[in-house]
Amino acid sequence: MRYIIALIRSILFWLLFFLMSSFCSIGAVISLPISHKATIWFVRLWSQFHRLIARFVLGHRIVVEGAMPDIPVLYVFKHEGAFETIEQPGLFRHPAVFAKEELFSIPVWGKAAQFYGLIPVDRDGGGKAMRAMLGAAKAALAAGRPLVLFAEGTRVPHGLAPPLRPGFAGMYRLLGIDVIPVAVDSGLAYPPRRWVKWPGTITYRIGETIPAGLPREEAEERVWRAINALNPPEALLEGYKKPSP
Repeated sequence: MRYIIALIRSILFWLLFFLMSSFCSIGAVISLPISHKATIWFVRLWSQFHRLIARFVLGHRIVVEGAMPDIPVLYVFKHEGAFETIEQPGLFRHPAVFAKEELFSIPVWGKAAQFYGLIPVDRDGGGKAMRAMLGAAKAALAAGRPLVLFAEGTRVPHGLAPPLRPGFAGMYRLLGIDVIPVAVDSGLAYPPRRWVKWPGTITYRIGETIPAGLPREEAEERVWRAINALNPPEALLEGYKKPSP
């Protein structure tokens, strides 16, 4: 019976979310020649509607422990599901989110993402792609926008704590800015790559700000421990494992 209820809720959730995503994506693209602020408004509406139906259709309760100031710093989020990616335009006024390049090929949505100002991540692009990301990140910071990075590189089931991808160290060193790590346990109620979602509480826990200029290993370990703060204790027993070079 619990599964049947979750199934019905999930079907209604995805139907509503698909309709709103289509409306907001088209609205964001059409409005750009008229007003960039209107594009931002449509994207924010999309994010806020997602939280609304997550709350009242799926039965999610969202808890935020700590503050997430809307300032030009590098936020590093734990990545357990699509939930925290969709949340970004609602958590911040106009965040610059690093997103894998394949997402920009999605019809309409990809064009809206490009207009909005997401930063494409081309993992196979070499130095040229890295320079493009760095330039986009610097421009976003100069405009007062926070940067958002999912440093694990992909969605990770709750309870796993893989090392950070090397891209974090590069951005941290080259940008020379503070980092705010954020743990999230969305994978329990909003499991990755599964369309049936479950009622429950999703928590954001904001960690201590990590200053710019620390040695790479220290910065990576502090970020890794902070974003995994909501994991079961056994996930951290082995300590930090260095990422592959």
